[in-house]
Amino acid sequence: MHYISARNSREKCDEMPIFISISSELKLIAMTFFGIVGLILFIVVPLVVVFFMTGGQLLPAIIVTAVFGIVFLLAGLRVIFQYERGVLFRLGKFAGIINPGLVLVFPIVEELRKVPLRVVVADAPPQEIITRDNIPLIINAVAYYKVNDPEKAILEVENYQAATFQIAQTTIRSIVGQHEMDEVLTHRDKINAQLKAIIDKDTDQWGISIVMVELKDVELPQNLKRAMAKQAEAERERRARVILATGELEASEKLKQAGEMVSQSGGAMQLRLLQTLQEVSVEKNSTIIFPLPIELLNLIPDLTKRIHKE
Repeated sequence: MHYISARNSREKCDEMPIFISISSELKLIAMTFFGIVGLILFIVVPLVVVFFMTGGQLLPAIIVTAVFGIVFLLAGLRVIFQYERGVLFRLGKFAGIINPGLVLVFPIVEELRKVPLRVVVADAPPQEIITRDNIPLIINAVAYYKVNDPEKAILEVENYQAATFQIAQTTIRSIVGQHEMDEVLTHRDKINAQLKAIIDKDTDQWGISIVMVELKDVELPQNLKRAMAKQAEAERERRARVILATGELEASEKLKQAGEMVSQSGGAMQLRLLQTLQEVSVEKNSTIIFPLPIELLNLIPDLTKRIHKE
């Protein structure tokens, strides 16, 4: 018994696509049939009415009917561009999605609404948002979206453009309010990705896909700008002093190493003295230099000690 029921269920599943295709073909045939019948009625009824109104004259009736038919056809012609899709309503009911091209819509009976599929730019106006650390920021954002499902965009929401704009604006206010000011200024990519994910989830039920959300401009209060400028200036001064002190430390270490190397050789100081004299003599000046051996200077402390002892 279980085997039979499983086989029957598989047979039903296999037959389902065939049933769907047959029903869609029957629906298309029925739509075509009723369209032809409606067109015949719109042509035959005026012909009969004009024929009886003109006293049985056929030619005026044909002319009037032809003019009426031409006006009727011209009034029902619609052009759908490549970047658009048409949502067709017949007697108030959804009848299908119309592809780009020339379309004939029966007036009164049918109505066609065009939905663009291109990316739309929604520029949110500047709004004041309080961050988590209680700092007011004026933020201007921009959102890029497009319609993926024209049927949902028309049937599920009254105005999908206004709805997307409003939900983007409120989501920006909510998400930015959950972050501190430093995070808003330094981690914009993270906030943009979070905004895109949330807005895309909310607008998916309307057939709308969010392409990108960007925080375009973040304006700080004037007093906060001055405080940040002072902080940046102090930071630059601190770095300059640290660099200067580091340079002096390295220079003193190098001088110490040079002094130790010179002290190990007796003639090194004399060579350095002669080199200095050569450098000074290159320039034209009237400076007189008396070279004095360093050894004599080293004897001065010993002599003073002996004098004091005596």
